[in-house]
Amino acid sequence: MGRAFEYRKATKMKRWGNMARVFTKLGKQITIAVRESGPEPDTNPRLRVLIQQSKKENMPKENVERAIKKASSKDEADYKEMVYEGYGPNGIAIVIETATDNPTRTVANVRSYLTRHGGSLGTSGCLQFLFDHKCVFKIAPKDGVSLEDLELELIDFGVDELVEDDDAIILYGEFQSYSSIQKYLEENGFEIFSAEFERIPNDMKELNEEQKAQVIKLLDKIEDDEDVQNVFHNMIE
Repeated sequence: MGRAFEYRKATKMKRWGNMARVFTKLGKQITIAVRESGPEPDTNPRLRVLIQQSKKENMPKENVERAIKKASSKDEADYKEMVYEGYGPNGIAIVIETATDNPTRTVANVRSYLTRHGGSLGTSGCLQFLFDHKCVFKIAPKDGVSLEDLELELIDFGVDELVEDDDAIILYGEFQSYSSIQKYLEENGFEIFSAEFERIPNDMKELNEEQKAQVIKLLDKIEDDEDVQNVFHNMIE
């Protein structure tokens, strides 16, 4: 199994384990998807996958409908997707993805969290060399289709790693291949559990237990912020 999958398994912690936070995260993503490409799932691929993902997460239908309605209202504040990069204690690289209606507030909060915990906020793109930006699809296995055959088929669509995980198959592809991979899966009748973007570190850093605790304390603080969608880092856990 490849680096991307091993990293993903290592970071399956309590983060986003709280159901309310999962719903908040999905709600913001649905709102952004609707603002970008409209409220109709048939003509909005990203929204289509998010609605399917919300069902998988047992998100109430009214929450989904509220997020779509919110995005369609001109009176509602618009969410902006902002990415912040910096270093935590012990030189750990951290990338923070946010969805916010007030970037000034969000960047001030992120800078404060990092500074108070012995880190610093960097300039945009300063950590680009440390992380590979991937699209990650989690799909249901399909009768009569082997992992090897599926992998050979999907290479031409931008998938570079494919692994089995519990009762699902996880596909990793280039960031820009998201649309072509989704189109292939839908046209060939695969059930998509989720479709996300992840930043996979290509240089992991090992810390002792005391140093690790310092970083985890910072990560927990960052992820408690309601504007934060995802946090990626290069610490071995």
